[in-house]
Amino acid sequence: MKIAIVGIGSIGGTLARKLVTAGHEVSVANSRGKDSVSTFAKEAGAIACDLNDVFDGADTVIVSIPQPAMAALPNNLLAALPSSVPVIDTSNYYPGLRDERIAALENGQTESVWVSEQLGRPVIKAFNNILAYSLENLGKPKGAENRLGVAVAGDDANHKRLVMQLVNEVGFEPVDSDRLEDSWRQQPCTPAYCCDYTADEMRPMLNAAVKGVAAQKREAFNAQLSALFAKNPSHHDVVEFNRSFNTAS
Repeated sequence: MKIAIVGIGSIGGTLARKLVTAGHEVSVANSRGKDSVSTFAKEAGAIACDLNDVFDGADTVIVSIPQPAMAALPNNLLAALPSSVPVIDTSNYYPGLRDERIAALENGQTESVWVSEQLGRPVIKAFNNILAYSLENLGKPKGAENRLGVAVAGDDANHKRLVMQLVNEVGFEPVDSDRLEDSWRQQPCTPAYCCDYTADEMRPMLNAAVKGVAAQKREAFNAQLSALFAKNPSHHDVVEFNRSFNTAS
């Protein structure tokens, strides 16, 4: 497939490399122009593009930028994209840690529903509840023992099926987490968020999430995570922190 990726940070960049390796034609862009992604594109085997031409002929689009940056994208950016093309949102909202506060999200709107409104079209939520290290290093072939799961939420069955296929191709077990409105179950501070769970472990954790609890835990999450990273933690330390914090009442 032809896959367009906006954003080449830890998640977008890793997906670009993995999808190139899987045999797809990958184009990359960001808001700073073609020159700013050219070095990465050459290294990853992708095609460097400007934001206004990265979507040309795309079969799938991945938007992997900080959540507040969604609102700063040009109006009608995806207007010419056929409705048959799925748009994947990998973003998470980190108010007080990285992101400015967004009133609608502070009032309880599901993060990717808000993203869908900013982009002017439906999205599929995926690759947001896996750590960048895990995405880069812990993928396994289909059928392998203890293969990690990645939650996929969305309202279009065909779009979701294609995205789940990509999850599988980059080495992870897709877990259907229901409608886009329900993707709050895979947001930060929920039990299924970034814990290196297998698919079988992740499903009950998605079901265990309680609406509104994650927002109540954000300030403590920010403080404790900042303290943890000040100690230069290992990947295992981060996973164990998430498992403990996210399931605590």
